[in-house]
Amino acid sequence: MEKLRLRTVLGNHPHIEAVKRGELRSDLFDLDFVEFTPTNAAFKPMVREQAFDVCEMAIVTYLMARAHGKPLVLLPAAMVGRFQHGHALCRADRGAITPADLEGKRVGIRSFTTTTGAWMRGILANDHGVNLDSIDWVTFEDPHVAEYVDHTERAPKGSTIIQMLKDGELDAVLGETSNDPTLKPLFADPAAEAARWYARHGVVPVNHLVVVTKQLATARPDVVRGLYDLLKRAKTEAGPTGAPDMLPFGVAANRRPLEMMIDYCAQQALIPRHVTVDELFDATTRDFN
Repeated sequence: MEKLRLRTVLGNHPHIEAVKRGELRSDLFDLDFVEFTPTNAAFKPMVREQAFDVCEMAIVTYLMARAHGKPLVLLPAAMVGRFQHGHALCRADRGAITPADLEGKRVGIRSFTTTTGAWMRGILANDHGVNLDSIDWVTFEDPHVAEYVDHTERAPKGSTIIQMLKDGELDAVLGETSNDPTLKPLFADPAAEAARWYARHGVVPVNHLVVVTKQLATARPDVVRGLYDLLKRAKTEAGPTGAPDMLPFGVAANRRPLEMMIDYCAQQALIPRHVTVDELFDATTRDFN
């Protein structure tokens, strides 16, 4: 049987470098990589057109795509995982600011449906008691899922999120980092705050996993399994990714992050209802560990 050629978008992550360089390969398929910078620019065409066979995808984008019936199948293979507390900024000249101080303020975010944004809002609401509905959200991009109705304020065309923060047009931003001395993290010690959060919840905040088209998953489950095994092998050979493991592979290892993100997405009305983790996978991927 002729080897399949799979149009593939994956970021340039150290734990899959061997796959992207062609040093690790499969007997069943070849991966034809399509480069996007940033990688999230590929999410919209994957959701809306199934433009690739294999694509890295943010968890929130996948959950929303699934809710709207997009023919995608999830693989429990983490491409990006990180603690989120350092991805929130305010102006350094505003003095001490706490999460509660965001209520009634203007807060910018690239898109309301970003996964980092959903993690941060969930943390603000559930760990710090912030009323998210009291915040005036200002966004800069459309959601990846066209069916989602975005009720946020759209920033003026041509404006940038960091400049609006520096100019005082925003009181804080989520999903951003900066070395600009006029800006500072929302949390005074993000690393310590993240350590406390992890001690409380025991969850690794995963941002990106991998999806394949339903067409591929239905026609060639052997290829989907081979893809997962290839990515897992690359991660194993690349060596440890930290303690805790910030790049979990397998349904069991991703269950708690997915459960928490499902809760956050339902709370924030990004998806219409709660789903179980097992509902996110098909008959093949549900057994991946």
